[in-house]
Amino acid sequence: MDPTFEIDLTTIRDQARKYMAAGPVIADDDASRLRLIEVLNEVVASEVVCFLRYSQHAITATGMDRAQVAAEFREHATQEMNHGMMAAERVSQLGGEPDFDPATLVKRSHTEYVTAPAADLRQMLTENLIAERIAIASYAEIIRWIGDSDPTTRRMMETILAEEEEHADDLNDLLGN
Repeated sequence: MDPTFEIDLTTIRDQARKYMAAGPVIADDDASRLRLIEVLNEVVASEVVCFLRYSQHAITATGMDRAQVAAEFREHATQEMNHGMMAAERVSQLGGEPDFDPATLVKRSHTEYVTAPAADLRQMLTENLIAERIAIASYAEIIRWIGDSDPTTRRMMETILAEEEEHADDLNDLLGN
């Protein structure tokens, strides 16, 4: 840490007054902000697709371990929808429009909507683990891309990433790996 830290409050105050109508976000580069909104809408789509897949699997799962696995799927589905809403809120804060268009969700999603036969819990667990690993890798890339340019969005993505890693760990345990 640099011991010579100084802050230019005059400039900060002037910028706050100048860009007051922009709301809570002060964007240095409009093109970067617009690209971030696009990327966050991909996160929204990914999370909604994961919510739908987990929900479908929770309802259709059968077999001896159904209760435990379905409960895990329901819990993950709820968390995935919360992630999508967090990303959508951030899109709105950045001055964008959250995109929940069902016609384009799968196309914009990083993960795929892959179902499995109701009797095959192992395949359901595997498909969800694959989706979690895709989310983990793509969200880590998003975090690296954001870097220090938007600490609020980066922290939000780090929070989502941590929960995706927990999901992968849960699924891995259920698979007996």
